[in-house]
Amino acid sequence: PPRKRLKIDDDPFGAVGDYAGSFMVKTAVEAMAGYDTNPGRLYSPQGRAFYMVAPEFLAVSDWERHAVVADLRGSFTGYGSGLTPNADGTPLSAPLDIDRPNFTGHIDGRLDVSRDTHLLGQARLLVSTDNPGSPNVQAGLARYPIYTTVGGTFGIDQNFNRMQVSLGGTVDRTDYQWSKLTDGTSSSNDDRNFTQYGGVGRVSYELNPAVKPFVEVEGDSRFHDLYLDRNGYARNSSGGYVKAGTSFEFTRILFGEISIGYARRDYVDPRLSPLEGLLTTASLTWNATPLTTAKFYSDTQLGETTLPGTSGVLSRTYTVEVDHDFRRWLTGIGKFTYGTLDYQGDNRNDTIYSVSGDLIYKMTRSLWIKGTVRRDWLDSNQPGQSSASTVVMLGVRVQN
Repeated sequence: PPRKRLKIDDDPFGAVGDYAGSFMVKTAVEAMAGYDTNPGRLYSPQGRAFYMVAPEFLAVSDWERHAVVADLRGSFTGYGSGLTPNADGTPLSAPLDIDRPNFTGHIDGRLDVSRDTHLLGQARLLVSTDNPGSPNVQAGLARYPIYTTVGGTFGIDQNFNRMQVSLGGTVDRTDYQWSKLTDGTSSSNDDRNFTQYGGVGRVSYELNPAVKPFVEVEGDSRFHDLYLDRNGYARNSSGGYVKAGTSFEFTRILFGEISIGYARRDYVDPRLSPLEGLLTTASLTWNATPLTTAKFYSDTQLGETTLPGTSGVLSRTYTVEVDHDFRRWLTGIGKFTYGTLDYQGDNRNDTIYSVSGDLIYKMTRSLWIKGTVRRDWLDSNQPGQSSASTVVMLGVRVQN
């Protein structure tokens, strides 16, 4: 009989991966070096050379029933000698170590009880620090304290013909290291540690194979280790959101998900006003041509803060990205991000902008060369808090 023709490879320079038992495993590591004109995001810039190492691990089960996916990504950015910021951006005599680790990982599992019933679970871990330029960064720090958020979700998906109902319970724990100060002492961050318990429900209906509208509701409660924070405010709170939207897919040319809703968080301390605002989320992809892809992302978050009298920060970000293959082995990526940070209960409002360009030369499936140029701005209505920075990076990506 004639031999079956192989499927055309959509990405001749994509990672192939290896099988480990019944799991398809793909790994990668990026090693970059460059220069940042203002890594501390200070009003008076202080530039530093840096390096970054970023490993990735992806494992996907290849089973007829049930599924497990592990997606682990991390990075470490080292700047060598420390910066010397003061509250107003002027130098201090003692340095600030601005090396920053980052890790985001989750393991998702699905147990197929029946054709219409699935049990779902997720374990997740986040490791990071406060962002440079954030008002949550303490004065007199010797280095940024690391925080970890570990959590899990357990839920169920039930299909009723075209309608799908999903319910889940969540628990997350956030812990901060003690802060090391430039005078050699340490400062506790126990008032920033908290445990969050919550639940989420979602109902969606498949109007047709391309359009699936949904309604989602979430509620949670946060309990801090210390009832009163460093400024005497009780920050235990309850909150949640409600949003409605749709996922869609039109012949793989335009697909994604978009929604709009409302989020609110109420605090035990009556001096803290509710943290609330319009909720906008989106993840859209448009395959304009076989060589050009445009993407749009939007997200809204209600975050914690240590500012006295301030409930929290309502942050919104919007990102537009265009990828173009000049050749199958040469890809250019342009990205623009706009965001707002509203510190409710305080008169501080920040606006962020970021413009970047990447050029990727794919030598083989396993080895890429990458170059990046990025410009970041933070425009604050508070005197001495605005900043700008230019970042240039060059490095390699090794993948399998």
